[in-house]
Amino acid sequence: MSLDHFRPPAKKLKTIESFFKPKRGDKSSELLPSTDNVGMPTSSHHEHGTSQQQKKPSYAQPTISSKAKEVAVQINGGTYERDPGLRRQIYEYPVNQCDEVRRAYLKQGPFKPRLSKYPPTWDGRQDRYFQYSWLRHHSWLEYSIEKNKVYCFPCFIFETDPPKRPAFTIEGFSDFKHIGSNKTVFTCSFVQHVGHIKYSHMVVVEACENLRRPSLHIDRVFRKQSKELIAKNRLRLKVAIETVRVLGLHACPFRGNDESLESKNRGKFIGLMKYAAISNDKIAEVVLGNAPGKAMYTSPKIQKEILYILANKVKDTIHAEIGDAKFCILVDEAQDSSVQEQMAIVLRFVDTNGCIRERFFAVRSVEDTTSLTLKREISEALASHGLLVENIRGQGYDGASNMRGAWNGLQALFLRDCPYAYYVHCFAHRLQLALVEAAI
Repeated sequence: MSLDHFRPPAKKLKTIESFFKPKRGDKSSELLPSTDNVGMPTSSHHEHGTSQQQKKPSYAQPTISSKAKEVAVQINGGTYERDPGLRRQIYEYPVNQCDEVRRAYLKQGPFKPRLSKYPPTWDGRQDRYFQYSWLRHHSWLEYSIEKNKVYCFPCFIFETDPPKRPAFTIEGFSDFKHIGSNKTVFTCSFVQHVGHIKYSHMVVVEACENLRRPSLHIDRVFRKQSKELIAKNRLRLKVAIETVRVLGLHACPFRGNDESLESKNRGKFIGLMKYAAISNDKIAEVVLGNAPGKAMYTSPKIQKEILYILANKVKDTIHAEIGDAKFCILVDEAQDSSVQEQMAIVLRFVDTNGCIRERFFAVRSVEDTTSLTLKREISEALASHGLLVENIRGQGYDGASNMRGAWNGLQALFLRDCPYAYYVHCFAHRLQLALVEAAI
């Protein structure tokens, strides 16, 4: 019997491939790309000397397990790609859809898969491996399983066309030789990316934070500002309307001779607005000096527009009182201080309670006092508020020939259109003539 019979069995030597085979029960290896077909450098490769060390070994393309693929594409029900090496750039989507895509990606965050072993990257001398600690240290960093490269998540969110940061958004970064805690600020590629010229990375990081917070979205900020501005404008306009209404109700003049800030009497309109501001702090914040220069609502044009609107409201009320009933018209004209002919129109009717009512309806400026001009102006004033000339049952004017003329007078023209509109010489005008004669 030889001595070899008593020697212990030789131990099985471990090969380098055994280090990359997943252990039993190791669940983290599910995300690890399969290494069954991955070629590793053999010992004969290293025995050829330094001349062979500069040549990159040939590696087969690593395959990804089915679960790794599911993780790579699962976002918003599979609408968007998660793996940064496979997904579309956001600027490739329709313009109206870009913000929606950005919010979807921001909701999911950067893609940070944790693999038990990351594939090697040949740098010309040796293999370099990506480290998961880099993903923990840099919140903006994400890793592509398909490309074995890293990308910048915020830069991807706001990348432009043409791209400004292609190395970390489109091409991907894989120069892991210049990454690590032992690298200086000037040699670490990650640090250079964060603080490169113009700091565009920090700009997009701030943009991502603003997009995450809905309260800072520009549309909501404008909507909030517009609501506050609308409320202030409405309060300011309401004060102006109430001031016009009070002064118009009491037939008071609106403006003063001197409305400058140094004037002690700026007129009744501004005086009433100042009184309202003293009585209410909210009104004081929006009127007069605290109002925008182009939205003070104190100009004569604004006052006239408000008066015109109120006058139309009054006319609509008078029309509602009359309805489809018959009515009479009382008309007279006179010159104002600017020698402009003004024609006043009064309506006389019986209301639903059987009472006789007289309502001052309109004042119209006329070019002349001929019967045709007066008829045209009266017809337009009535028709503008839905009152029909055919419903006129009486006319009351003075005794001038242009008014009472039997052939071409105003009353004759209306009788042609409405034969029941009888003319009566105005008793008020008769009384005026009698008083004038008696006074003389």
